[in-house]
Amino acid sequence: MIIMLLIVTGLVTMGCAATGSTPTKESPPTSAVRAASHHADEIATVSPTWIDGLRVVRPSGNDVSCPWSITYPQVPGAEAFTAALRRMVEARRADFRTQACHQAAPELNLDFAFLVASGDVIGVRYTEWWLGGAGDGLSTTTRWYDAKTGTVLPATALVEPGSIERLTAELGKALSRKEGFDPRALRDVLADGASRASYLDDLAFTTRGDLVVTFDEGVTGVAPAGQLRAVLPAATVRPLLSGFGRRVQRQVVEPERRLDLDGPVAPTPTLPPASEESTDCHRVKCVALTFDDGPGPHTQTLLAHLARFHARATFYVVGQNVAMSPDVVRQTAEAGHELGNHSWSHRDLTRLTAAQVRDDLHRTDQAISRAAGVTPGTVRPPYGAVNDVVRTQTPHPLVMWTVDTLDWKYRDAARVARAAVSGAKPAAIILFHDIHSTTVAAIPRVLRTLSTRGYHFVTVTQLRGEVAR
Repeated sequence: MIIMLLIVTGLVTMGCAATGSTPTKESPPTSAVRAASHHADEIATVSPTWIDGLRVVRPSGNDVSCPWSITYPQVPGAEAFTAALRRMVEARRADFRTQACHQAAPELNLDFAFLVASGDVIGVRYTEWWLGGAGDGLSTTTRWYDAKTGTVLPATALVEPGSIERLTAELGKALSRKEGFDPRALRDVLADGASRASYLDDLAFTTRGDLVVTFDEGVTGVAPAGQLRAVLPAATVRPLLSGFGRRVQRQVVEPERRLDLDGPVAPTPTLPPASEESTDCHRVKCVALTFDDGPGPHTQTLLAHLARFHARATFYVVGQNVAMSPDVVRQTAEAGHELGNHSWSHRDLTRLTAAQVRDDLHRTDQAISRAAGVTPGTVRPPYGAVNDVVRTQTPHPLVMWTVDTLDWKYRDAARVARAAVSGAKPAAIILFHDIHSTTVAAIPRVLRTLSTRGYHFVTVTQLRGEVAR
């Protein structure tokens, strides 16, 4: 079993005060609905909080020698879209584990954003960081769903097939001043349908309706030029769009902010609040149960388990998941649990610059604050990866764990429960991941067994404050 110790930065001790104001239920602000545009040619994205039952699934492999994190949305009523995205990301994970895990310092991170989720269309844009092996680098791709027909579509579905030649000419003009652009390469990759689908795979719109076409490194120019992006004005591109493309463009520019799908709506349970009586961890045995990578499809079930035992826990949530499931995050805070920062998209923070670390964690703090009305008091870095840059740029104390249940590796509820129970000692911080159904299934046994042994379940902040007092 891997044992990692609590790492604290900033203050040596921490009191037991609440980490933020009392959560309140409000309509999501505009910033939660549409990403702020700092540039006119910025791709429009949304956080579709109006989709009832929307969940983000984020499996990850926490082996530090080959870390990976993939994700996809579960959209009720769009099961074909969910299944297609799951197959896509799982195929990339399989390729990565085969091709890159033997390389030095590998990492796979697949992150997505909704481009539109309104009317009868859905679009997502995936950003992939693949470090190690032949796939090393950054790539992006978009996928689309037509609710009218129930079909999953590639990026090229936005363009009328007979307009590809005109599109190529417009792209050539838009890219002509880009350093490293090769017009012959552009013509080659768009010459036939087979290559077109592979290379013309990232099309999106700005809030003004301009079409943004992004090519991966080396596709339309020399590799050092990186990704090349062309922006075609709305008026120029409108005649080139397919009927589906025009529907997408209309919903991006003037979104209805409702989705015409007939999928089932996930019930929202009413949970009793966790016990608010103070617990003196100097007089009684305390442990902190911590749950990483959520919220996910099983988080509400976990909240119900914790409520039955009047147990408090700490949830280290991923910012992107928070933006997609703010109601679950708010319920978590309202039930008396603590929310911690686990980065925006589960990237290895040690691979980022100081500015990128700051921005990533700040963005996650903001998402949590918007969803639950509280500010996280601690940070848990993905994979437990820390260096001097991460330590100095983290806005809150860093918290690791003392017991790793390895629930991400062994999807066996009984084994997870045994690992937690056998490793539990006074002041232990136990690591789980509530994105796994087997982990959530193990929690009643953990709570029942440790309760009979006299343990009390407290948050990380309460445990650290009590122990350090």
